[in-house]
Formats: sequence, C-alpha cells, structure tokens
Amino acid sequence: MTTVLDSRRTDPPPVVHTAAMLWLTAVAFGVLETVLVVSEQLFTGSATVAGLLPQVGIRLAVFAAAVFMALRLKAGQNWARLTLAVTLGVFGTLSLVIGPVQWLLAGGSIGEAVAGADAMGLLFAGSRILHVVAVLGAVTLMFQPRANAYFRSA
Repeated sequence: MTTVLDSRRTDPPPVVHTAAMLWLTAVAFGVLETVLVVSEQLFTGSATVAGLLPQVGIRLAVFAAAVFMALRLKAGQNWARLTLAVTLGVFGTLSLVIGPVQWLLAGGSIGEAVAGADAMGLLFAGSRILHVVAVLGAVTLMFQPRANAYFRSA
C-alpha cells in the first residue's frame, strides 16, 4: 500500500514539473508556427501540400519526441533532461533565433518590422518569442538544485 509520503517521494519537484510544462508549451508554439507557415505558403501558392509534407513530417517527429522526452523528464529520467538540453535547448534555440539575428546584423530594424507587419507576421513573431522564452525557462529550471537532487535520486 502506498502512503502519502511514498507518493511525494516520486512526484517531481515544482521546478521539474514546470520545466516539463514549459517544454509542452514550447511544442504548442512550434505547432502554431508550423500551421502559420504552412497556411501562408498554401494560401500564397508558394508551396504545395506534397512539397510541404516532408518538412511537416520532420517537425511532427520532433514535436512527438519532445513531448515524449518532457514526460520522461517529469518521471525523473536524466537522459531525457540531457537530451532536451542539448538537442532542443541548444540546437533548437539556435534554429529559432539564427534567422532573426542574421536579419538584425544585416541592418534590419525591429521598429520597421513591427510597423510593416501584418496580423500573421505579428502572430508568428509573438509565438516565436514565447517559444524561445519557454525553451530557455525549461532549460534553466531543469538544472536548478532541486531538479538536480531529483534526478540524482531517481
């Protein structure tokens, strides 16, 4: 019979629970960004469904893997924490910010971009910002002292 004290030992600390929820939030923003890009490309005729299928398939696989690893993270699997930190925390974040950073370095202006943006552009930019914030927050929380203790004891 499991007591209340026994179940508390297996529950993740709040920082790990929050990190897992932030990973799931990042996935949701990634899905939204994919829907926006695919919709725009199909609407403008710059791509076909068949042409987009490989890219969408890869994104869906990444999203599914991220959800799986977020759930394993919450369960105390250190391999999931390390995999998320390296693959999506480092390389994923770079893939999200490299385009805007290059654009800014080439002389782009945030003020001009906002002034010239349509609703779709603003929605995408807002989603991308929240996506990056969720990833950075998740990575930060995954390595807090209480999280480290949880993963050592798991």
